[in-house]
Amino acid sequence: MLKLVLSISACLLLSCANAFAATKIGTWNLEHLSIRDTKDFKAIAKVAQKVDFLAVQELMNEEALGALAKELTKQTGKQWSFMASHAVGRSSYKEMYGFVWRDDAVAYEDGAVTYLDRDDTFEREPYSARFKSLTDNSYFVVATVHILYGKSQKDRTLEIVALSNYWLWLKETYPGDNQIMLMGDFNTPPTSPAWNSLDSSAKPLVLNGASTLSTTDGKFANLYDNIFVSKDSTIKINSVHVFDYPKYLGLTHAQGRGNISDHAPIFLNADLSKKGKGVPVIAISQAKTKAASAQAGNNKKAVNVAIIGNRKTLVYHRPGCPSYDAVSEKNRVAFNSEADAVSQNFRLAGNCKKT
Repeated sequence: MLKLVLSISACLLLSCANAFAATKIGTWNLEHLSIRDTKDFKAIAKVAQKVDFLAVQELMNEEALGALAKELTKQTGKQWSFMASHAVGRSSYKEMYGFVWRDDAVAYEDGAVTYLDRDDTFEREPYSARFKSLTDNSYFVVATVHILYGKSQKDRTLEIVALSNYWLWLKETYPGDNQIMLMGDFNTPPTSPAWNSLDSSAKPLVLNGASTLSTTDGKFANLYDNIFVSKDSTIKINSVHVFDYPKYLGLTHAQGRGNISDHAPIFLNADLSKKGKGVPVIAISQAKTKAASAQAGNNKKAVNVAIIGNRKTLVYHRPGCPSYDAVSEKNRVAFNSEADAVSQNFRLAGNCKKT
């Protein structure tokens, strides 16, 4: 019995402690997050509490982020804090970025700033800040962005290419041992050639699958959301995945899209300390790269938009239709097939050729 007690004590003091050293980080496009009757903050908090830190895109006002932090505090019994950027956007339509975190696991350190986009490339300039993980006293930087969907692929590509300069700026702005993570809604799958300029410096953690909810329960349409880290990062990745929140909450996709978001969050579990425990993320990924690439090739339908619908006009467009890329971001909805769109009372656009 004494030997067993000693073994348990050793586990708690040594190896088992590593199980508790991980920091859980998430990113989630919460689709026009604002305080309104149709937004289910209780359900959002039930999902968000699975991480210690969450980056939020499509935040419409700071009050909504405060309401989420308050609900998280209520549900977990732990204090949560938050911070938000100012509203960004060139047109009358603007969004904010937000961070929310559990105070006993993460602390804000410094450096909260909106990127000064001198070339005026980004519709919504990225937002970043430095934080401290209280599990291992390591520091990490989170930068978040919502890439413009725009009227054509060119609009998205311009911003994705510009992320290469932004990444260099992040490394200059947060020098030293900081672990930098760029996360958010990129409106572009990691298989796109647009990423080539960033490829030499950073690497996506999610390589296959999809993160946007289709209108068919259990099916997802595009891998637009992701987390990028430096290729020489010593972050030890324990797990990273798209979290199927409708399944977890027992909701249909229609309910999820109506009350929560048309995006699922990305959840990362990682050891951030660089005290000899970390393994470069590229080393972790190398063994899986071929299999992941093959899987991505098999799942091309899952990561590329098949049908685009306009939720305002209830019209849908096939790839190649003249107005396929003209649907505004706030009205855009993705379908797996035409039958899927028709089942949701959408009709084919008049300028699409009949087949």
